[in-house]
Amino acid sequence: MSGLFARLNWAWRLMMTGFCFVLFGVGGLLLSLVWFNLLLVLQRDIAKRRRVARRSIAASFRLFLSIAKTLGVLDYRIKGIDILRQERGCLVVANHPTLIDYVLLASVMPETDCLVKSALLHNPFVSGVIRAADYLVNSQADTLLPACQQRLAQGDTILIFPEGTRTRPGENMTLQRGAANIAVRCRRDVRIAVIHCSEHLLDKQSRWYDVPPRKPLFQVEVRERVQIEHFFDAESQQPALAARQLNRHLLHQLSPGLIPLSGINDASAPP
Repeated sequence: MSGLFARLNWAWRLMMTGFCFVLFGVGGLLLSLVWFNLLLVLQRDIAKRRRVARRSIAASFRLFLSIAKTLGVLDYRIKGIDILRQERGCLVVANHPTLIDYVLLASVMPETDCLVKSALLHNPFVSGVIRAADYLVNSQADTLLPACQQRLAQGDTILIFPEGTRTRPGENMTLQRGAANIAVRCRRDVRIAVIHCSEHLLDKQSRWYDVPPRKPLFQVEVRERVQIEHFFDAESQQPALAARQLNRHLLHQLSPGLIPLSGINDASAPP
């Protein structure tokens, strides 16, 4: 009987996973085509419109996650949720094991900025969301750093996944140096968040219908706030060296199962 129940449970989660994919796509289109266009008419102030758009995105993500959890598709827990909600003027850096990592974090960070891949501007389901929220695009090399400086100075947080794409299961994690360079050159601290999924779901090697035998549990652990000043040599003040050291530290904080490098933890302040 338990075997039959397990198969029925799997079949239910498979159907509901497909439903959630459709729901997410339709929701993104409705936000883009209806609500965000309505905002253009109702709110002329760009800064206020951007803030309302980001809060709308966060609220939509919370609703989506609540529906997915109620339907039994997944469960999730966020340790340190109040820290994320209160962060201002720093980078939030996270690993990227699954397709919904951004959804998990942005759902509890209603005014966060995000650095996104330029390819997503051609995705009809999310391009309108990106434009309405006025997210930073990583292809805009000439203006990216000044834009980051401006937004961090005004108290924004910037969410970055330094891997650049989802983690490949079984392969060593590699980080692009963009997040470290932005933190160093803008002289801004970094808050680390680590995401873990108990099952293989929505990762780089899985399709949406590759539903695991057990309901997956997503866990987000909010860790230390890395003090950027500790990565500078007081005499030379070399940004390139500071960025390499910071990137090395981030890699060991975000990689599963790695022991923190000796001496690096001393460069970080407690939350």
